[in-house]
Amino acid sequence: MVLAVLFVLAVAYLFVQGSAWEGHLMEWLNIVVRLMHVTFGIAWIGASFYFVFLENALNRTDNVREELAGNLWAVHGGGFYYLEKYKLAPREIPKALHWFKYEAYFTWLTGFSLLFVVYYFNAGSMLIDPQVLALNPLTGVAIGVGSFALAWILYHGLCRTTLVKNNLAMALLAVVICTGFAWFYCQVFSARAAYIHFGAMLGTLMVGNVYFIIIPAQKAMVKAATEGLPLDPELGKHAGLRSLHNNYFTLPVLFVMVSNHFPSTFSHGYPWAVLAAIALGTAGVKHWLNLREKHQATGLVLPIAAGLLLAVAFVTAPKTDAGATAACTPNVRMAQVQAVVQQRCIRCHSATPTDEVFRTAPNGVVYDTPEDIIRLQDKIMQRVVITKTMPQNNKTHMTQAERDLLRCWIEQGAQNQ
Repeated sequence: MVLAVLFVLAVAYLFVQGSAWEGHLMEWLNIVVRLMHVTFGIAWIGASFYFVFLENALNRTDNVREELAGNLWAVHGGGFYYLEKYKLAPREIPKALHWFKYEAYFTWLTGFSLLFVVYYFNAGSMLIDPQVLALNPLTGVAIGVGSFALAWILYHGLCRTTLVKNNLAMALLAVVICTGFAWFYCQVFSARAAYIHFGAMLGTLMVGNVYFIIIPAQKAMVKAATEGLPLDPELGKHAGLRSLHNNYFTLPVLFVMVSNHFPSTFSHGYPWAVLAAIALGTAGVKHWLNLREKHQATGLVLPIAAGLLLAVAFVTAPKTDAGATAACTPNVRMAQVQAVVQQRCIRCHSATPTDEVFRTAPNGVVYDTPEDIIRLQDKIMQRVVITKTMPQNNKTHMTQAERDLLRCWIEQGAQNQ
């Protein structure tokens, strides 16, 4: 299915490449695939949150039948619900048995397709940053896809050792390995693409857990119960553990999904460290939620996680440069600013872009008139001057002197004179 989707996308792209339809096709592919990805992702992560909550909140002692692991009363949407979890399986497997798997599969499929639409089809502009590493686009794509397979092999191999029974040791090793992948991606790709690949790597581990471990275990348990054979309780325990791993991956993946909107994170001098810290902090928040649902002592888990995230916000804050401000050319004129914008920005941010990738202005941001530039001065300060994430991968080769000129003009009041 993945190959079929990618083949159709590739053929459509090659057919319209270089024509007026290229940008339009890419934008609508982005819209459709992204909407599907978000929709399936909500369903998958929602199911993960719900079933881990259910496991944590089960009543396991009060009037629980011998065959049950626990039960739960709940109220939602104007109705009362009563749920029971069996230790192994009911005496008779019902015909109407719902499987939670397609949410995971289609989240990964649409995410993988979106990776091609946004980053791989435009690898020269979106994936590769020559200031990081001058790669051939096909080499970059191969590294990205290959890294997902490598991550699964490492993770799955660890889960097959006795280390998986030691939660603390497994968590610490996972932090080290994930930090290593974050560092690697930031040495190979543009920082923005590095973040997305980190999230895609975690998503691959999650769907691998579902496809290779959880669903086969569930099928084996259903088959054994249906045929009246003894059930192996270790199957359910191991599948449950992988499901719990997925639950801790969810918040880091959600951060990555929205990270491209926040350049203050991926534009930092050490983007891999920022990414690793945010991933650890958000996983810490999930750990606090899980402990709270089990009515266990949470200790300093939430303060530490929140403190780590606040520390990242502090570290990534823009630094004031009094020396640069003092060195500003007095009375920077709009004509000087407009000349820089025309040369470095207007090819994308215009009502009629000339860029080979962006055929419509990204996010509707245009700098066609002095009034446009003045109105969007805060975006210019954030993206061009402070984070230096625009132009994209500095494809128009904006100089530091030009960035300083824009900063001086804004600090002088951004006047149209």
